[in-house]
Parts: sequence; structure tokens; C-alpha cells
Amino acid sequence: MYLKDQHKIWLATGDAPVYLEPAMANRHGLIAGATGTGKTVTLKVLAEAFSDMGVPVFLGDIKGDLTGMCNMGKETKHIRRSIDNMGLDKAGYDYSSYPVRFFDVYGKKGHPVRTTVTDMGPELLSRLLELTEVQDGVLRIAFRIADDEGLILSDLKDLRAMMQYVGDNAKEYKLTYGNISSQTVGAIQRALLKLEDEGGDIFFGEPELDLRDWVEWDENGRGVMNILECQELFQHPLLYGTFLLWMLSEIYEMFPEAGDLEKPKLAFFFDEAHLLFNDAPKALIEQVERMVRLIRSKGVSVWFISQQPSDIPDSVLSQIGNRVQHGLRAYTPADRKALKAAADSFRTNPKFDTEETLMALGVGEALVSVLDEKGVPSIVEKANILPPKSSMDAASEAEVQNAVKQSPLYGKYETAEDKESAYEKLTEQKKEEEEAEKKAAEEEAKEKEKAKKEKEKSKKKTSSTAKKATNAFTKTLNSAANTIGREVGKKIVRGIFDTFFNG
Repeated sequence: MYLKDQHKIWLATGDAPVYLEPAMANRHGLIAGATGTGKTVTLKVLAEAFSDMGVPVFLGDIKGDLTGMCNMGKETKHIRRSIDNMGLDKAGYDYSSYPVRFFDVYGKKGHPVRTTVTDMGPELLSRLLELTEVQDGVLRIAFRIADDEGLILSDLKDLRAMMQYVGDNAKEYKLTYGNISSQTVGAIQRALLKLEDEGGDIFFGEPELDLRDWVEWDENGRGVMNILECQELFQHPLLYGTFLLWMLSEIYEMFPEAGDLEKPKLAFFFDEAHLLFNDAPKALIEQVERMVRLIRSKGVSVWFISQQPSDIPDSVLSQIGNRVQHGLRAYTPADRKALKAAADSFRTNPKFDTEETLMALGVGEALVSVLDEKGVPSIVEKANILPPKSSMDAASEAEVQNAVKQSPLYGKYETAEDKESAYEKLTEQKKEEEEAEKKAAEEEAKEKEKAKKEKEKSKKKTSSTAKKATNAFTKTLNSAANTIGREVGKKIVRGIFDTFFNG
């Protein structure tokens, strides 16, 4: 709970209240503990406190149990006991709903989330798809040619059409851009097809999400809570990684260096963080490590929620200053080792054995250590986490849909747009080329047919002339023969008569 008069976040109460300094919140945090020990409650209490002090929040909802933050909480006997034991009534505790906006990459349970292939860029795509150096080079060539020829890469079909175009015209581009083999183009196409099958055809497109829409406030100055529905998304690791990689890169670029601030500009909560790191693309892990290390100076607070601290890479854990450790169980040697590692990460409190206490914590209890105003980790305290003000129950589907329709963003992202881009232009260009080739083939066929007819006509003419010549020669020959025959005949007759009369 954010205490405006003290400018602190009241997080828990043990022997004394445990406060989180807003100025130290951008040193990041970890909420850990076994299933059912109260991690989600801690997450909600912190998210509500950030919202109350005017800090916009992003939450990835893996289990679907964060949606109830749009509804006012209700009193239960457990909450009433906490209110009475902690004296919350005197501190102004009251049930409240929060300004929530729902987002969903698939567009089913929130505003659609999209970005363009161009905005993602070849570097992030290449790292995400884990392309080889050669494949990375060809992908960059495709982006460069698209830029040089004014071809917009909006969605995956644009990029796939671009890769096909580059492959088909590899010889023409070789001298200008370098070698482009059909095998390499094929390998990239297969990687893109895998991403498309996971839903990349939905994520890449327009209108693209403007992340500045996540940094807004309600009429009372409370930071808006942006909840991303992840129940379906996290089942597709490649697409989940694609979204996170893009989002983290955009957030990093969006905020300028700010130095030490009185409170964060934005707070991120990654629930079930082990899903973020288990089998994640190397590029995503590197980006998270980079963001956690560098984004503090930009005023962004990042919180990881997981079962074991060991779920988080050491390079990330080393950047975390605020820790809330709920109960852990040690059933195996590996569990015991993880328990000891978690206990050793705290500054020892002489009042209790940290390791033994971790195994004995009840639901809602935690070991808490936060940074003081000088940035020094406090001695670990055993404390009870405050109850959240919003509903502990998940919102119904109807309530979520109503919140979406009541959002000022409704209508801005709901309808996908398929503007003229690389796919359309290359398809039209290919169609024109095919028509030109067809027309050329038809013209060639006509010319051949014309030549054939001319040849046949010439042949017929030659044949006719030869026939006429033959007929004339034959007639002349026959005439000559007839004349000769008559003369010979006359001579024979005259000879006969001369012999008869003179003999």
C-alpha cells in the first residue's frame, strides 16, 4: 500500500512495518516461493502500490488470476484478520478497483498486440530465430534491398515474399550485396514458417501497438495497469519470446536516461519467470540481462516472480536489490541446496535461523529484504504481506470484455489492416512479369506461325511455277515431237511413193 504522507510503499508487517523506498524500486525485485505460498498476493500489493503513486504497470498474466484487479476487493475473514492485526484501518486502507487495460496477442481477451517486421528489424529476428552467420547476412541483405527498393515489410508474408524475390534474383544482386544461395534462403524460409505456425502471422502486422499507450494515468492520477493475457501465448515459446524481445527493446529505446528518480516511470512484473528463462531463445535471455542491467538508469522497475531464486540466471539475480521470499519446501537434496542458496542471499537476522524459518513460513508470510534510502540491503525480516485492495477472484470473461470496450484504446487496434506492402507489390510485379512473358510467348508463337505460313505459301508458289514450267516444256516438247513426227512421216510416204512410181 502506498503511503502518500510518507512517500513509501508499505509492503508487509513483522515486528515492525516493512517499507519499500520508491526511489529504490528501480533496483528491481524478486518474489519467490513454492506454489500456494502467496506470491500472487505480493505481486498484486506491489502493483497496486505502484499504480497508487502514479506509476504505470505492465503485468504478464500467465495463470489468468490477475484479471480481478479491475474489480473492487471484498472482505473475507482472512483479510479482516490481516486488517485488524496490522492496523490497516488507521492507515486508510480501503477496497478499490484499479484502472486496468487488457491486451492479448491473439486479440481474444484484450486489445490486439502487433508490430511490423520492419520495426522488429533483422538483428532481433536473426537472434530470435537463431540463424547462422551466413543466414543472418542474407536476412540483412533482404531488409536492405527492401529498403533500397521502397518495399515495406509489414507482416510475415511480406518478409517471405521478399526472401523469395531475393532468391529468384540472386544473380542480379550478387555484385551489389553479396552472395545469396538458394539453400540459405530456404533455411530462412523454414525458420519463418515455424514462427508463422506459432502465431507470428497474427503478431506481425498493422496497426502496430504504440507502447506509449502503456504509460498513461486515470483521472485520479493512478498509473494504468496493462495486463497481457499469456495463458495461450506462453504455450508457444517462440512467439512468446518474439513478443518479449520486441517489447523489451522498444521499452529500452523509448525511455531516455533519467538517473536517480524519486519513483520509477514504469514497473514490469514477469509472473512465472521460470517460463521466461526455461528453453528461451538465447537472444531473449541476453536481452533480459541487458535490460535489467541498463534500464535502471531509465527509471524502469522490473520484478520477477518464480518458485525458486535459482530459476533466475545469476547475471539477472546480481542486479536485484529487493527480495520477498515466501516459503520453500525441501523434499530432495536439490531442494535442500536451493533452500540454502535462498537463505544465504539475505543479510542474517540474529533473531532467527533464516534457513529453518524459510521451511516453516505459512501462507502470506515471507522473508523480506529491501534496499534502504542509501541503497543498502536491509536485514531480513519475517513478515506478513499486506492484503490487496482489489478482488482476489479472476474477472469473468464478460467483465474483461466490458473493460476492453470501455477502454479509450478500443477501436485503435481491434481491426487488422493489410495495406499495400512488399507482398502486394512483389505479387503484382510477378504477375506483370508473367503476363509480359506470356505476351512475348504469344507474339513469338504468332511470328512463328506467320513465318510458317509464309514458308508454306512460298513453297506452294514455287511448286506452282515449277508445274507451269514443266507443263510448258512438255507442251513444247510434244509439239516439237509432233512436228518432227509429221515431217518424218511425210518423208517416209514420199519415199514409198517415189519407189513405187519410179521403180
